[in-house]
Amino acid sequence: MNQLDLTEQILAAVRQEVVPALGCTEPISLALASAIARQHLGGLPERIEAKVSPNLMKNGMGVTVPGTGTVGLPMAAAIGAIAGNPEAGLEVLKNLTDEQVAHAKMMLSEQRVSVSIFETEHILYSEASLFLGQDCVRVRIAGHHTNVIYIEKNGTTLFSKPCAVQADSLSEIFADLSAKQIFDFAMAVDLDQIRFIGEAAELNSALSQEGLRADYGLHIGRTLQKQIGSGLISDDLLNRIVIETTAASDARMGGASLPAMSNSGSGNQGIAATMPVVVVARHLNVSEEQRIRALFLAHLMAIYIHSKLPKLSALCAVTTAAMGSCAGVAWLLTGKFDTISMAISSMIGDISGIICDGAANSCAMKVSTSVSSGYKSVLMALDNTQVTGNEGIVEHNIDRSINNLCSIASRSMQYTDRQVIEIMVSKPKV
Repeated sequence: MNQLDLTEQILAAVRQEVVPALGCTEPISLALASAIARQHLGGLPERIEAKVSPNLMKNGMGVTVPGTGTVGLPMAAAIGAIAGNPEAGLEVLKNLTDEQVAHAKMMLSEQRVSVSIFETEHILYSEASLFLGQDCVRVRIAGHHTNVIYIEKNGTTLFSKPCAVQADSLSEIFADLSAKQIFDFAMAVDLDQIRFIGEAAELNSALSQEGLRADYGLHIGRTLQKQIGSGLISDDLLNRIVIETTAASDARMGGASLPAMSNSGSGNQGIAATMPVVVVARHLNVSEEQRIRALFLAHLMAIYIHSKLPKLSALCAVTTAAMGSCAGVAWLLTGKFDTISMAISSMIGDISGIICDGAANSCAMKVSTSVSSGYKSVLMALDNTQVTGNEGIVEHNIDRSINNLCSIASRSMQYTDRQVIEIMVSKPKV
């Protein structure tokens, strides 16, 4: 592959993986399937039957559907069918009305919506079947959150395409690249080609401000902000990073009707890759070019690491997204790849064991932990210290360290994932 082709593929990958998303992307995927099904049904459904993969169930059970104040996949399926825009992708639930939300809640109260686990080879899978009189429309999404693979009406196939489980263009693009090459690309690419990444700062900063304005979810960011006033914590750069990043996650998981700029299919990953860079860039008063390149480096590094992971797994991918922002922050402070390498290695030694136990308000806790680790690791690197290749899964080479982390997530943590899902679905209702 020549350099021009590689440049175009990398830029296309970033544009594909860094997109606006309203609400947690797993419930949103089911909402999109419902919205598309309603479009073909020709009217509002009388009842809905949905099926999702175990991992999508895990990531949809405990999260608030934006604009509804209601938790869970049944609401996502219902409000998607009633009010979703089938053309809007991950922003399918934008501009809901009170009447539409009330209609969805009525369907839930009358038990006309069911969601069950469907054992499938696809890690990410959602299926919505909508019924109206004698009519039934079924829509399936698999592989990634907006990838419609099948539409059927009354037993007749309207659309179908293959979705190979192993097909992953991102893995192919990044397979032969190193972290240093990712860094070099972000530094050399023409600035005008990457200005689009500035929208990540705009969207996620707005979400952060919303999280500081009102009590969403666990309102961790807002709580920490209050403790500055009480003198329990200081108003320093580390706490500003944690507060502003976590507030964005609070708002997103708590159902705010504002989009996040996602990364690798996750709004929280997009927030973790973005907000530490935004805070540090503002603190240093850097130039526009430095800010844009740092944001691009952060998102590209996050995508590069995540390309070695399953789409969904037992590893909390906010941790790897925070490694992306760690790279951006380290570059803003020193301009050196060596600092980035040291800092990410320390993060791997620090937070590699955080599990994903589903999307929920508590994700904001993991966001705060991850970005705190990132800045702490940068400070260590500034003092020429790091978790070394003599310790644990960290090696003397950053790429081998990343591969070790991702291998654990892709292999042995599959068993952890099954156990987590089993625990979650068997918990007694309260």
